[in-house]
Amino acid sequence: MSEKVRSMFADIADDYDRVNSILSFGVHHAWRNRTVHLSTAKEGDRVLDCATGTGDLALQFKEKVGPTGHVLGTDFCREMIKHAPEKARKKKLEVDFEVADAMDLPYEDDRFDIASIAFGIRNVDDPVQALKEMGRVVKPGGKVVILEFGQPKGLLKYPYELYSQHIMPAIGGWISGNREAYTYLPRTSAEFPAGDKFIALMKESDAFSSQTSEKLTGGIAYVYVGTVQ
Repeated sequence: MSEKVRSMFADIADDYDRVNSILSFGVHHAWRNRTVHLSTAKEGDRVLDCATGTGDLALQFKEKVGPTGHVLGTDFCREMIKHAPEKARKKKLEVDFEVADAMDLPYEDDRFDIASIAFGIRNVDDPVQALKEMGRVVKPGGKVVILEFGQPKGLLKYPYELYSQHIMPAIGGWISGNREAYTYLPRTSAEFPAGDKFIALMKESDAFSSQTSEKLTGGIAYVYVGTVQ
């Protein structure tokens, strides 16, 4: 699946930010803010942001850790990450970006205080392996934070399904010219383990001494935080 996913993201990279802001009504920025908050990042921390895409979460982490901190954003799709350095320059933030696979990170053990991934864990071939790798490169007691879509229940369930399965592909496909990508993205969101099921994957990775989750916007998204053992 990796090569197919890489090709898909390469194709939509130029329109990715614009489509995201339209389809999420901008709420994804608030979700990222909450992710940074729950990571307990502080001035001077070293952060690895996996599947960084165009760099949004990496930039928010850099604002938090300040000039004495260091943020490295990685992605396995070169076409996506090529947009990130210019966004950092516009914000006058010093962030490094490299091409790397979350399932096989080319970094030494215990290098970072925090590792993060936003809307990317469901796109890797082996989420448990990615969790193990993220845990490996974080110091004991550090945090691994995951922001990912969920499946809302109750009153939000049916309106969200209608929106994600029909409206998102139509709008995303129209803007990007790739309807298949914006069919794939909500479909994988609907199928990917969320809530307690994702917590079970974190436990399976055996990378964490504890793991918690927080539901966002009625379960449309979740933030998961693992404390590295």
